[in-house]
Amino acid sequence: MGIWDAIQDLVEAATPWSTAEADAPAEDKSQDSETEDGGDEEEEEEDEEEIEDPKEKFEEECKNSKVCAPAKHHFDECVERVTNASGEGEAGEDCVEEFFHLAHCASQCAAPKLWSVLK
Repeated sequence: MGIWDAIQDLVEAATPWSTAEADAPAEDKSQDSETEDGGDEEEEEEDEEEIEDPKEKFEEECKNSKVCAPAKHHFDECVERVTNASGEGEAGEDCVEEFFHLAHCASQCAAPKLWSVLK
């Protein structure tokens, strides 16, 4: 390997527009396995039931409670204001700060309830 080959390799490695080579995607064997296995894969998926996360339920209850009412009120007002402004072509504001205040309030409210369920 000469010096020019080494330089060419370095240039190819450093350029972001170089050609990317990838392996072919794996073939979908789920159809083949169902016919061979008699559908055992589907039965296994049905046996596993989804466990509901209690945190989401508690946070949703807290968002709508008196504890987080001020944060929710500010968030709802902001959403309405931004929605109305976006129709006029002005999108200089977002509601990220209000959303995080509401999410923080809901998390703080839900934490004690969550710990009582998890113990």
